Amino acid sequence: MTFSHDEPGTHEGAWRAWGRLELMPLLDWGGVGHVVVVAAHPDDESLGAGGLIAEAARRDLPVDVVVATLGEASHPGSPTVTPERLARWRAEEVVEAVRAVAPQARTHLLQLPDGQLADHVAAVRDAVVALAPAGCWVLAPWFEDGHPDHTAAAAGASAAARQVGATLLEYPVWAWHWATPADPRVPWGHMLRQPLDAGLRERKRAALAAHRSQTEALSDQPGDEVLLAPGFVAHFDRPYELFIASAPPAPSLGPAFFDDFYRDNGPDPWGFTDRWYEERKRAVTLACMPRRTFHRAMEVGCSVGVLTTELASRCDSLLAVDLAQSAVDEARQRTAGMPGVEVRCLQTPAEWPEGAFDLIVLSEVGYYLDTAGVERLLDRCLSSLTPDGVLLLCHWRHPVADYPLRGDEVHRLALAREDLAPLVRHVEEDFLLDVLVRPPARSVARAGGLLPS
Repeated sequence: MTFSHDEPGTHEGAWRAWGRLELMPLLDWGGVGHVVVVAAHPDDESLGAGGLIAEAARRDLPVDVVVATLGEASHPGSPTVTPERLARWRAEEVVEAVRAVAPQARTHLLQLPDGQLADHVAAVRDAVVALAPAGCWVLAPWFEDGHPDHTAAAAGASAAARQVGATLLEYPVWAWHWATPADPRVPWGHMLRQPLDAGLRERKRAALAAHRSQTEALSDQPGDEVLLAPGFVAHFDRPYELFIASAPPAPSLGPAFFDDFYRDNGPDPWGFTDRWYEERKRAVTLACMPRRTFHRAMEVGCSVGVLTTELASRCDSLLAVDLAQSAVDEARQRTAGMPGVEVRCLQTPAEWPEGAFDLIVLSEVGYYLDTAGVERLLDRCLSSLTPDGVLLLCHWRHPVADYPLRGDEVHRLALAREDLAPLVRHVEEDFLLDVLVRPPARSVARAGGLLPS
């Protein structure tokens, strides 16, 4: 989604009139011994989780707050305040804000570059791993909150939570601005509620008031306007906070599922050959590829070979694989006579071809695996990717009851890896597309000599 902070957004009255938020299931504090809160910018922690931090302090739990950036880019057009001064100002504010909700909490300022957190996911992950014991709660901005730094912070926190065996809870911030009640882009079924009594709300208000550079104008000059307007801040003065908890994934789906699916739904069950949605998505996929041609490519989960035929025109050699024999047979017929195309029946990631590839495409395949399966698939891809290779992921975002994961979760796992760097990100309500390369990522213009390296 796209949004601007100075747009009206969804009025808080609309959320209250909906009536569903205050009925969300309660968070269960049983067994929690430590809370680690990740903020992409100073004020995220107060907006999304200030009340929960205060509740943790009330329970005498250790609390660590990890602030990834100092938010120095919040007022890029300011005529009165430099980014360096703003960074110092916001660092002081966040320390004051955390002290207001949890005086004994420790605040950790990573000082990573504001607006470029996608390049530093591993640093966020490592900072959280160093602080988070097994069984704790790790809080982070919601992965799909709409701000790229929030996505990166969530990716790092998610990777750390998996590594140490912690529970990840994500807090929406900008979603309350751009989403609407019952918005299908928000996973309402995974949302949990933390009630805030009068004492907790007062502490949270004090924390928000500490972020003066965001809730007050820097001056009366253009470029120094209030960033967090009163209408937006109203979303965070509720008698509760809401967090998104990931459901435990089901096991990976095996060949029997797909054999039955093709048998019961015909040779083209997803409508690859006749749906405009699929045709357009293939065009977007091809347009996002950073090079005109590739030497040796692999498509994992080729199904009946419709995308395969279009990828073939951009590759000298293309290996397309799928675990369903009926789909492989259909794909072989569709690509018969196309030079350089080979179709095999392989159950990836357990089975994997030999050799190196400068392009690997994972299109609508990752959510059939559980978390461990996706991690292994990514490991396999990296083991076969050439130094200049490209990994392209494209996945449907809406939940499907039979699938272990959602597309968003697959992409989160990929973006959390320090051995992959994002080059292209395309986000729609219906699908995500990420192009990843070995770090450091170089734009198409830089790779083509239009800009200095």
